[in-house]
Amino acid sequence: MRAGNGIFGHLENGEPVERITITGGGLTAHVLTWGTVIQDLRLQGHDAPLVLGYADLPSYRAHSPYFGATPGRCANRIAGGRFSIDGTAYQLECNERGITHLHGGSDGIGQQNWRIADQGPDFVTLAVTDPAGRAGYPGTASITCTYRLTGDGVLSVVYEATTDAPTPVNLCQHSYFILDGSADAFGHEIRLAADHYLPVDENLIPSGEVRPVAGMPFDLRDWTPLSRQKAADGVAFDHNFCLSPERQAKRPVGAVRSPASGVSLEVLTTEPGVQLYTGAYVDSPVPGLDGRRYGPFAGFCLETQIWPDAVNHDNFPKAVLRPGETLRQETDYVFRKG
Repeated sequence: MRAGNGIFGHLENGEPVERITITGGGLTAHVLTWGTVIQDLRLQGHDAPLVLGYADLPSYRAHSPYFGATPGRCANRIAGGRFSIDGTAYQLECNERGITHLHGGSDGIGQQNWRIADQGPDFVTLAVTDPAGRAGYPGTASITCTYRLTGDGVLSVVYEATTDAPTPVNLCQHSYFILDGSADAFGHEIRLAADHYLPVDENLIPSGEVRPVAGMPFDLRDWTPLSRQKAADGVAFDHNFCLSPERQAKRPVGAVRSPASGVSLEVLTTEPGVQLYTGAYVDSPVPGLDGRRYGPFAGFCLETQIWPDAVNHDNFPKAVLRPGETLRQETDYVFRKG
């Protein structure tokens, strides 16, 4: 164990899960080797945690809906767990009600204990090898995650991945944010630079249509209160907002602010989509950070990623990583107060 790290708990096989503390730019982050979980995140001058999390490993293992983790190797949903690459059909584990493949399966990388590849006062790089055949995936994927506090309130998240056989790879940071310590995020306001979104069926699988947001509850191009979800025509968001047809240079794509606390969050990313999930199904039976109880809408996710089920839609961004390529996904979460 490296100096400055601590043991957060142990897995069933006795393997220790480390908690790494990094600081910089007014932020302090506590990161777990298990699932690369951002366990706690604090901003100088703002006492409450900025993320939902737990104080102990058993609570994560038993109750966490991916709080702060890196799900994958393919985040989000794949319809029926089925896809084809180069004429070969594959069947993945259907770990969501036996219907869909979600977040890489029941033992995906978000439930694995990663190893520390590099570390400094303001950053940590974690690495994991996802073997061929796990959950049905072709090829072995080698994946790294680097969290770095780069400057004024900036949490930088960089993922890299390579593979020895063609395979879907889609990674994202799955923190649930809350900017004012409230029981829910309805007092927040949001803005997303997305002209289109993906309609979904009853299983939250995209239909394949890329629909304009204009005139819809999904039009978040101007500041919109998250309490809008409670209106008669409101929507409890768990949808992909389309930012671009392919990965681009990192650019601003959205922001959230809390008038109550004065804390704001800006998101910059290379990714073509962002999944806005407002936590409608959160219902934790155990207390979270600072003893807070997490119920529905206790926090919101801004999961920057490739569009869900992209491997099954030719008109969606490319989701297949091939040997000789390196996937690199970059996202900055920028926190400010006042």
